[in-house]
Amino acid sequence: MRHAYALRWNLFVEWRSSHQEDPRRCPIRVMLSFLQQVLKRRLSPSTLKVYVAAISAHHDPTEGKSVGKHDLVIRFLRGARRLNLPRPPSVSTWDLSLVLTALRQAPFEPLHSVELKFLSMKTLLLLALASIKRVGDLHAFLVEESCLEFGPADSQVTLRPWPGYVPKVPTTPFRNQVVSLQALPPEEADPALALLCPVRALRLYVDRTQSFRTSDQLFVCFGGRQKGNAISKQRIAHWIVDAITLAYQAHGVPCPLRL
Repeated sequence: MRHAYALRWNLFVEWRSSHQEDPRRCPIRVMLSFLQQVLKRRLSPSTLKVYVAAISAHHDPTEGKSVGKHDLVIRFLRGARRLNLPRPPSVSTWDLSLVLTALRQAPFEPLHSVELKFLSMKTLLLLALASIKRVGDLHAFLVEESCLEFGPADSQVTLRPWPGYVPKVPTTPFRNQVVSLQALPPEEADPALALLCPVRALRLYVDRTQSFRTSDQLFVCFGGRQKGNAISKQRIAHWIVDAITLAYQAHGVPCPLRL
């Protein structure tokens, strides 16, 4: 810390020396001018406070107060904090088109015969994309008849959360919302689009897990001692990231997402 103070004080001394003034006896307006130049360099408010502390340690009192206690300096630092509000952490972005292309290929296809691991991940990711629901909302889906209903010939699917579920964002009560998804017809101009149908994936997933599931939760563990048991919200988040990561690996591109 002493080194940091000494460095800032020396910078102030050099700045004042170029103006041929005593750095220990400067008017408050001069110090504010210096701090303004420091602020223009886009330094953080905490770094500005180090400058003020360094100058205060060597400067004579101004108007009976140390530099750091002067009202104008305090107001300046307060304004600097307002100009440099903390920014939210940046969210890694990923290429949706790249991922959708990979979901139509191995190891995610042919979906009726792939490992349950890849069927689970693909189904969850397609459902998350199609429903635009949070992890907690996806965790609330059940396979009970009252919560999961397929239309004739699997033309659509309707999903509801378990009764009493309280969403993370209560302003749009998830309990009163029904997620209804239409199947993508296989006779589309691009037949490969049918491979991205969330209804198709859900049907295959429910059928494949029916024989061993021990929970009514829609998504269950696909292997190990916990096979068939309900998975946590954290595990759902991992499945989504893992699916995207596998899609990037299929293209030989590093994935930007991390958990």
